Amino acid sequence: MNIIIDRASSRGHANHGWLNTYHTFSFANYFNPDRMQFGALRVLNDDTVLPEEGFGTHPHKNMEVISIPLKGELRHGDSLNNSHTITRGEIQVMSAGTGIQHSEFNGSSTEPLEFLQIWVIPDRVNTPPKYRDYDIKPLLKHNEISTFLAPETDISIMQQAWFSWAELDRGVEREYKFKCQNTGVYVFVIDGEIKIGDTVLHRRDGAGITDTDSITIEAVQNSTVLLMEVAV
Repeated sequence: MNIIIDRASSRGHANHGWLNTYHTFSFANYFNPDRMQFGALRVLNDDTVLPEEGFGTHPHKNMEVISIPLKGELRHGDSLNNSHTITRGEIQVMSAGTGIQHSEFNGSSTEPLEFLQIWVIPDRVNTPPKYRDYDIKPLLKHNEISTFLAPETDISIMQQAWFSWAELDRGVEREYKFKCQNTGVYVFVIDGEIKIGDTVLHRRDGAGITDTDSITIEAVQNSTVLLMEVAV
């Protein structure tokens, strides 16, 4: 097993006042040639947005964009006339394809928004753009690693990618078996502390894992973990 550890403290960071953002991979003014991507996983941004602030309308092309709110209200608008607000337990999935304009704002006038914005490089280009949001709560099981996005399911992207969510109580161990050959798993600790082999990962740490067909995650503390298996 090969593991690359990206500590939370090593991420790129920018505080724009209305936006406090951390970049696991090179993004905007943060450039690290050793941290460009993990396989098809190109962007993993950890954003906090002040009330009623957000990203104004801007373009995307040939990228899969997944937004996962952790706290607060995420309001989306786009050039396909979609307008939706989602909260924790829901996700947004956008295939930019030939091109789409969209905006993302904090839908609350009083509470901050915390969300993850994830970009995955597609395995095909110039497809028709599309957007959907999903309630993934029925797919998630406590103390299990629950896959909520996968190829050839209702929730999928233009890539061989599997996203899973785990809320594990302290002391619980669970095995994750890779879904495909020629993939790697990026593990991102949203909260808590976990152990994979001899490696301990804390809140907002990440680890890219390859050259194995399974991993075992032990929750050292009550933990919430996002796993992203992608082509590498």
